[in-house]
Amino acid sequence: MSDKYLQRGVSAAKEEVHAAIKNLDKGLFPQAFCKIHPDYLAGDKDFVNVMSSDGSGTKSIIAYLYWKETGDASVWRGIAQDVIVMNLDDLLCVGATGPFVYNSIINRNKHKIPGEIIKEIIEGTASFFDMLKTYDIHCHFLGGETADLGDITQTLTTDGTMTTRMPKKQIINNGNIQAGQVIVGLAGFGQASYETEYNSGIGSNGLTSARHDLLAKNYATNFPESFDSNTNQDVLYCGKHQLTDEVGLPLNIGKMLLSPTRTFSPVIKKIIDALGTNIKGLVHCTGGGQTKVLHYINHVDIVKNNLLEIPAFFKLIQQESGTDWQEMFKVYNCGTKFEVYTDEKSAEQVIAIAKSFHIEAQIIGYTSAQQTTKPRVIIQHDSNEYSY
Repeated sequence: MSDKYLQRGVSAAKEEVHAAIKNLDKGLFPQAFCKIHPDYLAGDKDFVNVMSSDGSGTKSIIAYLYWKETGDASVWRGIAQDVIVMNLDDLLCVGATGPFVYNSIINRNKHKIPGEIIKEIIEGTASFFDMLKTYDIHCHFLGGETADLGDITQTLTTDGTMTTRMPKKQIINNGNIQAGQVIVGLAGFGQASYETEYNSGIGSNGLTSARHDLLAKNYATNFPESFDSNTNQDVLYCGKHQLTDEVGLPLNIGKMLLSPTRTFSPVIKKIIDALGTNIKGLVHCTGGGQTKVLHYINHVDIVKNNLLEIPAFFKLIQQESGTDWQEMFKVYNCGTKFEVYTDEKSAEQVIAIAKSFHIEAQIIGYTSAQQTTKPRVIIQHDSNEYSY
């Protein structure tokens, strides 16, 4: 699987990226989930500036395929949500609850992507912010850049930047993750009270692999613009499914792949308001899946021995791709999308708040003193143990 993933031009752990940025200024809190800097904008020593930049990745290619095949342009609104949430929920992990300002960047091939798609993305952005406002999460859309870059963009890419300033004393610093804490896992799947339909939980990571492992070869033939022509044909569209296939899941294959990345902002805001400094760490399980926390810990091991039940969709990906679970937990969140590090008593309240939003949650593990030369994530699942 690792070799196949690399042949497709992607890396789950992004080792080269981390190596390239290792000498950059780590900010005021080097182990915080987002980089935190002094308040350069206003010069207030009691405040800090926090920013995130991220995008929907290759998920926009699936939206493109689904739209071309079905004519349903509304799926692009989910892509707008993906970009926002990949930024917003990263900022949540340092305790930021707004107000936020947001800029988007859309690069398109005008021959492939008409104006109606740009309109869907922009209107989807605005409507998602309107929904968040009802939960007291205020994001101000400042616009951004839409560029026609047909020579270098085969279809469309969507990215964004979100920033805020916040009191320094309210920062949640993952440097406070220590031995003796418990980990509450929040589900990315199901239907939260603020969602309009079932969510597969896949988010916006691992979609290159999922797309090629589930979808059939005819997509390569019919849509050559959906992949790099230099890629080994053996790893392109290796599956057996059409996007509209119904396979006993709550949605068809395409809609399961396109489930908009769930935001936990209404939930986490309520948790922070209720528990404050009892929250020692927050992790958004994006790139790196269940190993994401490794970038933010020192002198501690993370033991996950009670992950949420893996949803059927992730099991389908695993079975049809032949990927072992060691790799699955590194590429995908496998259903457990957000982690809260706290004490056992506070964990009960975290779980209750999550469930009040119809989101499954439970204690999925604990932290212990580091046993080897480097921190580890240890996953115990189905009588097997995986160490990272």
